Amino acid sequence: MSDFVFVSGRSCLDLAGTKLWRRSAHTELLDSPDALRQWIAEAELVDDPGHLDGHDLDRVRRLRESVYGLVWAWLPGQEAATGTEEDLARVNDAARLPLPKLQMNAQGALTRLGGVDEVLGAVARDAIDLLSSRHIRRTKECAGSDCTRLFVDLSRSGARRWCGMAECGNKRKAADYRQRKKQQTSKTSGSGG
Repeated sequence: MSDFVFVSGRSCLDLAGTKLWRRSAHTELLDSPDALRQWIAEAELVDDPGHLDGHDLDRVRRLRESVYGLVWAWLPGQEAATGTEEDLARVNDAARLPLPKLQMNAQGALTRLGGVDEVLGAVARDAIDLLSSRHIRRTKECAGSDCTRLFVDLSRSGARRWCGMAECGNKRKAADYRQRKKQQTSKTSGSGG
């Protein structure tokens, strides 16, 4: 089973979500070139990025942190964070890289060609598209107590609270249910006589 989830609605935010619990445990999911290769495949950006090494991993992580920093700074109600100029320059530089080359055969099978440059180019352009669109106003951080995953709320009501039900929503609902049961039990045992 994969550690990666794709629940944010944007590839740039899915990449940002490869670092978990940013305010507490700082769990790094992109901990090796092999993990990066797995994320690229699961994100369906390119089919085979070729040889990946520590330098490629570092480039992707730097872009990830710049995307996260910019999106976080531009969330509704946030003050602009320091370092956003450097982050913006990094995202703009990556957006000038080539995009994956898409090809289709006669049976309709899609092939995505490219390497790490094409992955960086696609993610950076997705970030620019998000930041310059009305969807940035619908971008939120998960309401999970320690979760720092960002997502675009495309629900009709605009009331989505969780990065995903399997990741955080069900955990919170289960905790709320246990708390209600505990309160009911204490009320019942306290009123007996």
